[in-house]
Amino acid sequence: MSGASAEGATRAARPIASSRRAGFGFDLHARASTSRARLGTFHTPHGAVETPAFMPVGTKGTVKGVFPRDLRAVGSTMILANTYHLHLRPGEALVKELGGLHRFMDWDGPILTDSGGYQVFSLGHIAKIDDDGVTLRSVVDGALVRFTPRGVIDIERALGADVAMAFDQCPADPTARADVEAACERTRRWLELCVRRHRELGAEETGQALFGIVQGGIFADLRRANLEAAVAHDLVGYAVGGVSVGEDRDHVRAGIDASAPFLPEDRPRYLMGVGTPEDFFDAIERGIDLFDCVTPTRHARNHNAFTSRGKVNLRNGGWKRDGAPLDPECDCVACTRYSKGILRHLCTSEEMLGPMLLTLHNLRFFHRLMERIRAAIAADRLLELRAEALPAMNARLSPDAAGDAE
Repeated sequence: MSGASAEGATRAARPIASSRRAGFGFDLHARASTSRARLGTFHTPHGAVETPAFMPVGTKGTVKGVFPRDLRAVGSTMILANTYHLHLRPGEALVKELGGLHRFMDWDGPILTDSGGYQVFSLGHIAKIDDDGVTLRSVVDGALVRFTPRGVIDIERALGADVAMAFDQCPADPTARADVEAACERTRRWLELCVRRHRELGAEETGQALFGIVQGGIFADLRRANLEAAVAHDLVGYAVGGVSVGEDRDHVRAGIDASAPFLPEDRPRYLMGVGTPEDFFDAIERGIDLFDCVTPTRHARNHNAFTSRGKVNLRNGGWKRDGAPLDPECDCVACTRYSKGILRHLCTSEEMLGPMLLTLHNLRFFHRLMERIRAAIAADRLLELRAEALPAMNARLSPDAAGDAE
Protein backbone atom coordinates (compact mmCIF):
# COMPACT_ATOMS: atom_id res chain seq x y z
CA MET A 1 0.00 0.00 0.00
CA SER A 2 1.39 3.43 -0.91
CA GLY A 3 2.00 6.07 1.76
CA ALA A 4 -0.94 8.25 0.65
CA SER A 5 -3.38 5.34 0.44
CA ALA A 6 -2.16 4.00 3.78
CA GLU A 7 -2.91 7.37 5.38
CA GLY A 8 -6.38 7.43 3.81
CA ALA A 9 -7.16 3.92 4.98
CA THR A 10 -5.98 4.79 8.49
CA ARG A 11 -8.23 7.86 8.63
CA ALA A 12 -11.20 5.78 7.46
CA ALA A 13 -10.76 3.32 10.32
CA ARG A 14 -12.39 3.80 13.70
CA PRO A 15 -10.37 6.39 15.72
CA ILE A 16 -8.21 5.12 18.57
CA ALA A 17 -9.34 8.10 20.65
CA SER A 18 -11.78 10.90 19.95
CA SER A 19 -13.29 14.01 21.51
CA ARG A 20 -16.16 16.25 20.38
CA ARG A 21 -17.48 19.58 21.60
CA ALA A 22 -19.78 22.04 19.79
CA GLY A 23 -18.20 21.95 16.35
CA PHE A 24 -14.71 21.05 17.55
CA GLY A 25 -13.11 17.67 17.92
CA PHE A 26 -10.03 15.56 17.52
CA ASP A 27 -9.71 12.02 16.16
CA LEU A 28 -6.55 10.04 16.85
CA HIS A 29 -6.15 7.60 13.97
CA ALA A 30 -2.77 5.95 14.49
CA ARG A 31 0.36 5.86 16.61
CA ALA A 32 3.87 4.97 15.50
CA SER A 33 5.34 1.84 17.05
CA THR A 34 8.84 3.29 17.46
CA SER A 35 7.98 6.73 18.85
CA ARG A 36 5.08 8.81 20.21
CA ALA A 37 4.22 10.12 16.72
CA ARG A 38 0.48 10.42 16.05
CA LEU A 39 -1.79 10.69 13.02
CA GLY A 40 -4.97 12.65 13.65
CA THR A 41 -7.66 15.03 12.45
CA PHE A 42 -8.53 18.29 14.21
CA HIS A 43 -12.12 19.34 13.45
CA THR A 44 -13.16 23.02 13.52
CA PRO A 45 -16.22 24.99 12.36
CA HIS A 46 -14.24 26.05 9.27
CA GLY A 47 -12.96 22.62 8.30
CA ALA A 48 -10.72 19.77 9.30
CA VAL A 49 -6.94 19.79 9.69
CA GLU A 50 -5.02 16.57 9.10
CA THR A 51 -2.24 16.31 11.68
CA PRO A 52 0.68 16.59 12.04
CA ALA A 53 0.29 19.94 10.30
CA PHE A 54 2.17 23.19 9.82
CA MET A 55 0.28 26.51 10.13
CA PRO A 56 1.63 29.53 8.20
CA VAL A 57 1.83 32.78 10.16
CA GLY A 58 -0.20 35.80 9.05
CA THR A 59 0.70 38.13 11.91
CA LYS A 60 -1.13 41.29 10.82
CA GLY A 61 -3.94 39.60 8.92
CA THR A 62 -1.99 38.35 5.92
CA VAL A 63 0.71 35.81 5.17
CA LYS A 64 3.22 38.19 3.63
CA GLY A 65 3.44 38.10 -0.14
CA VAL A 66 0.86 35.35 -0.67
CA PHE A 67 -2.66 35.47 -2.06
CA PRO A 68 -5.09 33.42 0.07
CA ARG A 69 -5.94 31.30 -2.98
CA ASP A 70 -2.25 30.41 -3.30
CA LEU A 71 -2.04 29.50 0.37
CA ARG A 72 -4.67 26.86 -0.25
CA ALA A 73 -2.95 25.71 -3.44
CA VAL A 74 0.36 25.00 -1.69
CA GLY A 75 -1.38 22.90 0.96
CA SER A 76 -2.27 25.23 3.84
CA THR A 77 -5.31 24.24 5.88
CA MET A 78 -5.03 26.38 9.04
CA ILE A 79 -3.30 29.76 9.45
CA LEU A 80 -2.44 32.16 12.26
CA ALA A 81 -2.92 35.82 13.07
CA ASN A 82 -1.67 37.79 16.05
CA THR A 83 -3.86 39.42 18.70
CA TYR A 84 -1.33 42.05 19.79
CA HIS A 85 -0.63 43.39 16.31
CA LEU A 86 -4.25 43.35 15.15
CA HIS A 87 -5.32 45.09 18.37
CA LEU A 88 -2.86 47.90 17.61
CA ARG A 89 -3.86 48.19 13.97
CA PRO A 90 -6.59 48.23 12.75
CA GLY A 91 -8.20 47.24 16.08
CA GLU A 92 -10.46 44.28 16.82
CA ALA A 93 -13.62 46.42 16.65
CA LEU A 94 -12.91 47.35 13.04
CA VAL A 95 -12.02 43.74 12.13
CA LYS A 96 -15.36 42.65 13.58
CA GLU A 97 -17.21 45.47 11.79
CA LEU A 98 -15.65 44.43 8.48
CA GLY A 99 -16.89 40.86 8.84
CA GLY A 100 -14.49 39.18 11.24
CA LEU A 101 -11.05 37.72 10.75
CA HIS A 102 -12.07 35.13 8.14
CA ARG A 103 -13.53 37.83 5.92
CA PHE A 104 -10.67 40.17 6.74
CA MET A 105 -8.06 37.59 5.67
CA ASP A 106 -10.21 36.23 2.83
CA TRP A 107 -9.68 32.77 4.30
CA ASP A 108 -12.51 30.27 4.71
CA GLY A 109 -10.44 27.67 6.55
CA PRO A 110 -9.55 27.46 10.25
CA ILE A 111 -7.68 30.36 11.88
CA LEU A 112 -5.85 30.52 15.20
CA THR A 113 -5.00 33.75 17.02
CA ASP A 114 -1.93 33.95 19.23
CA SER A 115 -2.70 35.83 22.42
CA GLY A 116 0.21 38.26 22.35
CA GLY A 117 2.13 36.37 25.03
CA TYR A 118 5.10 35.94 22.71
CA GLN A 119 5.17 39.68 22.03
CA VAL A 120 5.42 40.27 25.78
CA PHE A 121 8.54 38.08 25.67
CA SER A 122 10.04 39.52 22.47
CA LEU A 123 9.24 43.12 23.40
CA GLY A 124 10.42 42.75 26.98
CA HIS A 125 12.44 45.95 26.72
CA ILE A 126 9.19 47.96 26.36
CA ALA A 127 6.97 45.80 28.59
CA LYS A 128 6.24 45.79 32.31
CA ILE A 129 4.74 42.59 33.70
CA ASP A 130 2.73 42.43 36.91
CA ASP A 131 0.44 39.82 38.44
CA ASP A 132 -2.64 41.22 36.70
CA GLY A 133 -1.27 41.63 33.18
CA VAL A 134 1.22 43.50 31.04
CA THR A 135 1.72 47.16 30.13
CA LEU A 136 3.81 47.78 27.06
CA ARG A 137 4.46 50.36 24.40
CA SER A 138 2.74 50.12 21.06
CA VAL A 139 5.16 49.40 18.22
CA VAL A 140 2.90 51.55 16.02
CA ASP A 141 2.82 54.88 17.89
CA GLY A 142 4.53 54.33 21.24
CA ALA A 143 1.31 54.62 23.26
CA LEU A 144 0.87 52.56 26.41
CA VAL A 145 -1.15 49.38 25.87
CA ARG A 146 -2.58 47.23 28.66
CA PHE A 147 -3.08 43.50 28.16
CA THR A 148 -4.91 41.39 30.75
CA PRO A 149 -6.18 37.80 30.51
CA ARG A 150 -9.85 38.82 30.32
CA GLY A 151 -9.09 41.66 27.93
CA VAL A 152 -7.17 39.40 25.58
CA ILE A 153 -10.08 36.94 25.44
CA ASP A 154 -12.40 39.85 24.58
CA ILE A 155 -10.07 40.89 21.75
CA GLU A 156 -9.81 37.36 20.40
CA ARG A 157 -13.57 36.89 20.55
CA ALA A 158 -14.06 40.07 18.53
CA LEU A 159 -11.50 38.90 15.96
CA GLY A 160 -13.45 35.66 15.63
CA ALA A 161 -10.80 33.01 14.92
CA ASP A 162 -11.64 29.34 15.39
CA VAL A 163 -8.99 28.93 18.09
CA ALA A 164 -8.00 31.55 20.65
CA MET A 165 -4.82 31.05 22.64
CA ALA A 166 -4.84 31.80 26.35
CA PHE A 167 -2.74 34.71 27.60
CA ASP A 168 0.46 33.41 29.17
CA GLN A 169 3.90 34.54 30.26
CA CYS A 170 6.85 33.13 28.37
CA PRO A 171 9.95 33.41 30.61
CA ALA A 172 12.86 35.30 29.09
CA ASP A 173 15.38 32.68 30.26
CA PRO A 174 14.00 29.12 30.34
CA THR A 175 16.97 28.00 32.45
CA ALA A 176 16.49 30.53 35.31
CA ARG A 177 14.34 28.56 37.74
CA ALA A 178 13.07 31.45 39.87
CA ASP A 179 11.92 33.37 36.80
CA VAL A 180 10.34 30.26 35.29
CA GLU A 181 8.48 29.53 38.53
CA ALA A 182 7.04 33.05 38.53
CA ALA A 183 6.02 32.74 34.88
CA CYS A 184 4.36 29.37 35.56
CA GLU A 185 2.34 30.79 38.44
CA ARG A 186 1.17 33.75 36.35
CA THR A 187 0.37 31.46 33.42
CA ARG A 188 -1.70 29.23 35.75
CA ARG A 189 -3.66 32.14 37.24
CA TRP A 190 -4.09 33.92 33.92
CA LEU A 191 -5.44 30.72 32.37
CA GLU A 192 -8.10 30.55 35.08
CA LEU A 193 -9.19 34.07 34.17
CA CYS A 194 -9.09 33.31 30.44
CA VAL A 195 -11.22 30.19 30.89
CA ARG A 196 -13.73 32.05 33.05
CA ARG A 197 -14.11 34.83 30.48
CA HIS A 198 -14.24 32.38 27.59
CA ARG A 199 -17.14 30.57 29.25
CA GLU A 200 -18.90 33.79 30.18
CA LEU A 201 -18.90 34.67 26.48
CA GLY A 202 -20.44 31.33 25.47
CA ALA A 203 -17.38 29.08 25.07
CA GLU A 204 -17.33 26.75 22.06
CA GLU A 205 -21.00 27.35 21.29
CA THR A 206 -19.92 30.65 19.72
CA GLY A 207 -17.64 28.88 17.25
CA GLN A 208 -14.40 29.64 19.09
CA ALA A 209 -12.30 27.23 21.15
CA LEU A 210 -9.72 28.12 23.77
CA PHE A 211 -6.32 26.42 23.95
CA GLY A 212 -4.31 26.47 27.17
CA ILE A 213 -0.54 26.90 27.16
CA VAL A 214 1.97 24.92 29.23
CA GLN A 215 5.08 26.73 30.46
CA GLY A 216 7.94 25.49 32.62
CA GLY A 217 11.18 26.20 30.80
CA ILE A 218 13.62 23.30 30.95
CA PHE A 219 12.31 22.06 34.31
CA ALA A 220 10.29 18.83 34.10
CA ASP A 221 8.63 19.28 37.50
CA LEU A 222 7.47 22.82 36.71
CA ARG A 223 6.15 21.77 33.32
CA ARG A 224 4.28 18.83 34.79
CA ALA A 225 2.65 21.00 37.48
CA ASN A 226 1.72 23.71 34.96
CA LEU A 227 0.37 21.07 32.61
CA GLU A 228 -1.82 19.45 35.25
CA ALA A 229 -3.30 22.83 36.14
CA ALA A 230 -4.08 23.51 32.46
CA VAL A 231 -5.55 20.08 31.76
CA ALA A 232 -7.87 20.45 34.75
CA HIS A 233 -9.85 23.02 32.71
CA ASP A 234 -10.79 20.35 30.13
CA LEU A 235 -10.10 22.53 27.08
CA VAL A 236 -10.40 21.68 23.39
CA GLY A 237 -6.61 21.71 22.93
CA TYR A 238 -3.29 22.51 24.55
CA ALA A 239 -0.01 24.09 23.51
CA VAL A 240 3.56 23.64 24.66
CA GLY A 241 5.03 27.12 25.04
CA GLY A 242 8.34 28.59 26.05
CA VAL A 243 10.53 26.47 23.79
CA SER A 244 12.73 27.61 20.91
CA VAL A 245 13.32 30.96 22.59
CA GLY A 246 17.09 30.78 22.52
CA GLU A 247 17.89 27.54 24.31
CA ASP A 248 19.80 24.71 22.62
CA ARG A 249 18.11 21.83 20.83
CA ASP A 250 18.57 19.42 23.74
CA HIS A 251 16.69 21.79 26.05
CA VAL A 252 13.89 22.13 23.49
CA ARG A 253 13.57 18.36 23.33
CA ALA A 254 13.57 18.14 27.11
CA GLY A 255 10.78 20.71 27.34
CA ILE A 256 8.67 18.72 24.89
CA ASP A 257 9.46 15.43 26.65
CA ALA A 258 8.26 16.92 29.93
CA SER A 259 4.98 18.08 28.37
CA ALA A 260 3.61 16.27 25.33
CA PRO A 261 3.35 12.71 26.72
CA PHE A 262 1.18 13.91 29.61
CA LEU A 263 -1.34 15.87 27.57
CA PRO A 264 -4.71 14.20 26.84
CA GLU A 265 -4.39 11.86 23.87
CA ASP A 266 -7.79 12.91 22.49
CA ARG A 267 -6.89 16.61 22.19
CA PRO A 268 -4.60 18.35 19.67
CA ARG A 269 -1.11 19.23 20.90
CA TYR A 270 0.45 22.40 19.53
CA LEU A 271 4.13 23.36 19.74
CA MET A 272 4.36 27.13 19.43
CA GLY A 273 6.94 28.92 17.30
CA VAL A 274 8.69 25.90 15.75
CA GLY A 275 10.38 25.39 13.31
CA THR A 276 12.59 23.60 10.84
CA PRO A 277 12.49 20.11 9.31
CA GLU A 278 14.64 18.73 12.13
CA ASP A 279 12.40 20.43 14.71
CA PHE A 280 9.36 18.79 13.12
CA PHE A 281 10.80 15.29 13.26
CA ASP A 282 11.99 15.80 16.85
CA ALA A 283 8.63 17.10 18.04
CA ILE A 284 6.39 14.75 16.07
CA GLU A 285 8.33 11.79 17.43
CA ARG A 286 7.47 13.17 20.87
CA GLY A 287 3.74 13.41 20.17
CA ILE A 288 3.17 16.94 18.80
CA ASP A 289 0.41 17.56 16.23
CA LEU A 290 0.48 21.26 15.24
CA PHE A 291 3.24 23.76 14.48
CA ASP A 292 3.63 27.38 13.44
CA CYS A 293 6.66 29.48 12.63
CA VAL A 294 7.72 32.43 10.47
CA THR A 295 10.73 30.44 9.25
CA PRO A 296 9.51 29.58 5.72
CA THR A 297 8.15 33.04 4.95
CA ARG A 298 10.92 35.06 6.60
CA HIS A 299 13.64 32.94 4.97
CA ALA A 300 11.97 33.45 1.61
CA ARG A 301 12.03 37.23 2.02
CA ASN A 302 15.75 36.89 2.71
CA HIS A 303 16.15 34.85 -0.50
CA ASN A 304 16.74 31.50 1.20
CA ALA A 305 14.92 28.33 0.17
CA PHE A 306 14.44 24.92 1.77
CA THR A 307 14.77 22.05 -0.70
CA SER A 308 14.92 18.27 -0.65
CA ARG A 309 18.64 18.55 -1.49
CA GLY A 310 19.55 21.24 1.02
CA LYS A 311 19.14 24.91 1.84
CA VAL A 312 19.76 27.32 -1.04
CA ASN A 313 20.87 30.95 -0.81
CA LEU A 314 19.65 32.50 -4.06
CA ARG A 315 21.99 35.47 -3.71
CA ASN A 316 24.96 33.19 -4.33
CA GLY A 317 26.51 34.21 -7.66
CA GLY A 318 27.09 30.59 -8.52
CA TRP A 319 23.40 30.18 -9.36
CA LYS A 320 23.51 32.93 -12.01
CA ARG A 321 23.49 30.60 -15.04
CA ASP A 322 21.80 27.64 -13.40
CA GLY A 323 18.90 26.53 -15.59
CA ALA A 324 17.74 23.73 -13.28
CA PRO A 325 14.70 23.99 -11.01
CA LEU A 326 15.11 25.05 -7.40
CA ASP A 327 13.95 21.61 -6.24
CA PRO A 328 13.29 18.91 -8.85
CA GLU A 329 11.03 17.09 -6.38
CA CYS A 330 8.73 20.09 -5.78
CA ASP A 331 5.51 20.80 -7.68
CA CYS A 332 5.17 24.50 -6.75
CA VAL A 333 5.09 27.29 -9.33
CA ALA A 334 8.63 28.44 -8.46
CA CYS A 335 10.02 25.00 -9.25
CA THR A 336 7.88 24.12 -12.26
CA ARG A 337 8.01 27.48 -14.07
CA TYR A 338 11.33 29.07 -13.07
CA SER A 339 14.99 28.09 -12.80
CA LYS A 340 17.45 28.92 -10.04
CA GLY A 341 19.14 31.40 -12.37
CA ILE A 342 15.90 33.28 -12.98
CA LEU A 343 14.97 33.21 -9.31
CA ARG A 344 18.42 34.57 -8.44
CA HIS A 345 17.92 37.46 -10.87
CA LEU A 346 14.57 38.31 -9.29
CA CYS A 347 16.09 38.27 -5.81
CA THR A 348 19.24 40.26 -6.59
CA SER A 349 17.20 42.80 -8.59
CA GLU A 350 14.93 43.32 -5.57
CA GLU A 351 11.91 42.35 -7.67
CA MET A 352 8.85 41.55 -5.53
CA LEU A 353 8.21 38.39 -7.51
CA GLY A 354 11.38 36.77 -6.16
CA PRO A 355 10.44 36.54 -2.47
CA MET A 356 6.81 35.87 -3.44
CA LEU A 357 7.83 32.78 -5.40
CA LEU A 358 10.24 31.65 -2.70
CA THR A 359 7.52 32.08 -0.07
CA LEU A 360 5.20 29.82 -2.06
CA HIS A 361 8.03 27.33 -2.50
CA ASN A 362 9.03 27.25 1.17
CA LEU A 363 5.43 26.85 2.29
CA ARG A 364 4.91 24.07 -0.23
CA PHE A 365 8.10 22.41 0.97
CA PHE A 366 6.89 22.50 4.58
CA HIS A 367 3.44 21.19 3.68
CA ARG A 368 4.87 18.45 1.44
CA LEU A 369 7.11 17.40 4.29
CA MET A 370 4.08 17.14 6.58
CA GLU A 371 2.26 15.11 3.91
CA ARG A 372 5.21 12.71 3.77
CA ILE A 373 5.37 12.53 7.55
CA ARG A 374 1.66 11.73 7.83
CA ALA A 375 2.01 8.99 5.22
CA ALA A 376 5.06 7.63 7.04
CA ILE A 377 3.21 7.49 10.36
CA ALA A 378 0.32 5.68 8.66
CA ALA A 379 2.80 3.15 7.22
CA ASP A 380 4.76 3.04 10.51
CA ARG A 381 8.03 4.08 8.90
CA LEU A 382 8.65 7.56 10.30
CA LEU A 383 12.17 6.77 11.47
CA GLU A 384 13.03 5.51 7.99
CA LEU A 385 11.74 8.73 6.45
CA ARG A 386 13.83 10.77 8.84
CA ALA A 387 16.97 8.81 7.98
CA GLU A 388 16.27 9.06 4.25
CA ALA A 389 15.25 12.70 3.96
CA LEU A 390 16.61 14.81 6.82
CA PRO A 391 20.38 14.70 6.19
CA ALA A 392 19.97 16.22 2.72
CA MET A 393 17.41 18.80 3.91
CA ASN A 394 19.80 19.96 6.64
CA ALA A 395 22.71 20.45 4.23
CA ARG A 396 23.56 23.80 2.66
CA LEU A 397 23.53 23.35 -1.09
CA SER A 398 26.30 25.08 -3.02
CA PRO A 399 26.43 25.52 -6.81
CA ASP A 400 29.31 23.03 -7.08
CA ALA A 401 27.51 20.45 -4.95
CA ALA A 402 24.34 20.96 -6.98
CA GLY A 403 26.28 20.28 -10.18
CA ASP A 404 27.69 17.08 -8.72
CA ALA A 405 24.18 15.97 -7.77
CA GLU A 406 22.67 16.49 -11.23
